[in-house]
This record gives sequence, structure tokens and C-alpha cells, in this order.
Amino acid sequence: MQHSIIKAYTALFAGLIIIGFSAILIKSAEAPGMVTAFYRVGIASTVLLIPFLSRWKQVKMLTRKALLMPLLGGIAFGIDTGLWSWGIEISNATIPTLMANMAPLWVGIGAFLIFKERQRKGFWIGLSIAIGGTFLMAWQSFHMGKGLFAGIIISLLAGIFYGIYHLFTQQGRALMSTLLYLSISTFAAAITVGCIIIWSPNYSFTGYDQSTWIIWLVYGIGVHVGGWTLINYSQGHLKATTVSPTLLGQPVITAIAAFFILNESLSIWQIAGGLIVISGVYLVNISRLKK
Repeated sequence: MQHSIIKAYTALFAGLIIIGFSAILIKSAEAPGMVTAFYRVGIASTVLLIPFLSRWKQVKMLTRKALLMPLLGGIAFGIDTGLWSWGIEISNATIPTLMANMAPLWVGIGAFLIFKERQRKGFWIGLSIAIGGTFLMAWQSFHMGKGLFAGIIISLLAGIFYGIYHLFTQQGRALMSTLLYLSISTFAAAITVGCIIIWSPNYSFTGYDQSTWIIWLVYGIGVHVGGWTLINYSQGHLKATTVSPTLLGQPVITAIAAFFILNESLSIWQIAGGLIVISGVYLVNISRLKK
């Protein structure tokens, strides 16, 4: 038992470090963020085709409602990862990542409005704190450049779609395995972002250098498949009250990596606002998980 717990914690922290480099890879690729988002889920869905086909009998047994959950979740995730990558492209790596991690707030609000799920007092306190921190960061960023302010707004919108993805995932994961859900939703996300690129005249699927393709391979296979598989493994062996708050460390890892790799730095107001946001989201997580 002790050995499995150690493995679970190792998987959790390894997965956290891996996904913490997501924004660094987006920023390092010599391509628009939306295109990088497509190749992330496109390459990942190609890799996940193997476990998907190995579970084909399970797929044929799924009801329409069960199949609809990962498809709708994948569409929401595709919009989320596209907007988040765009926000990173026009601003920096850290702040959009922090804004995207506000998804638990939108999940709680969505559960309250759609599923009539009552929230504890701690949820509303945490929500107020996180919104206050966001306003502080947005106000300061507005005076530091339109790109950074726009990145915050776009990433907040991305976080809402990430919250929608989680709402569908809560329903869909009760009907199928983690790997099967991940395979179908990732494929739907790739189709969604691909359609956005086809529709927009500003994006192209080709014309990128070799280093960018290497980054996309690392991003799709290493981060999307590898990193999240490790986290999903830890979720099967550790309490949600341990895993969910721990994942709030992603913006911290991104900020440290961005400082050393991309030479990005944050103002004292951005750091203060970020800590306030993380504190608020932490309270929201704890409140929902205790319930």
C-alpha cells in the first residue's frame, strides 16, 4: 500500500511539472497559438487512436447520450485550448495559465445554475477572493500594455470553456473509462480547432520550421498524453482533496520556467494578484471537494 501511494505522489508531481511547461512550449513554437493548439490535440488524438481501437467493443456499446458527453466536452476543450494558446501568444506564458486555472470557479457556478447544486459558504468566499485578484491583475496589466490585458480577457474566456469541459467530463466519466473518454474528447477537440483554422484566413497548417514540429511532438505526446496520463493515474490512488489543490501549482511552475527560459518577469502587483487568485481558487476547490 505504501509503495502504491509513493508511486501515486510521484506520478502527480511529475505530471504537474510536465503540464507546467505547456505555456513554455506554446510560446517557444514559431507559429500562431491556435495552430499550436491544433497540433497538440491532433498529435495526441493520433497516439490515443491505439487505445481507442483496442476498446472498440466498448465504443459500440455506448448509448447516444454517453457518446455525446465526450464529443461536447471535446468541443469545449478545443475552444479552451485554442483561446488559451492565443492568449499566451499575444501576452506572456504565466498570466494566461493562471487565468485558465480559474476553471473550478466556473464549474461551481455551472453546477449551481444548471444542476441546482448548492454551494457551501467557502465557495462564494473563494469566488469573491479570486475575482478580486483577477481585477487587480487586469487593472495593473491594462496600464502595462494592451497585449497583456487582452491575454487576460481571452484566457478568462478560455477558462470558462475549460469549466464547461469539466461539467461534461463529470457526466461522461461515469459512463466510460478515463482513457476512452480522453481519446474521444481529444479527437473532437482536434476537429474543433481544425475547423477554426480552416475558417480563418490568418492561419495555415503548413510552412513551419523543424524546431516547431519537434515542439509540437513534445507537446502532443509528452504533455497531453504523458502528463495527463500520470495525473489521471494519481487520481485513482489519491484523494481529490489532495490532487485538485496540488494542480494549482501549474502557474507557479510556469512562472519559474518562464523566468529562466523566456526571461519573463512579473511585477509585484501581478505576483500579489496571482497569489490572491490562487488562494481564492484553493478555497473553491476545498469547499466543493469537502461537499
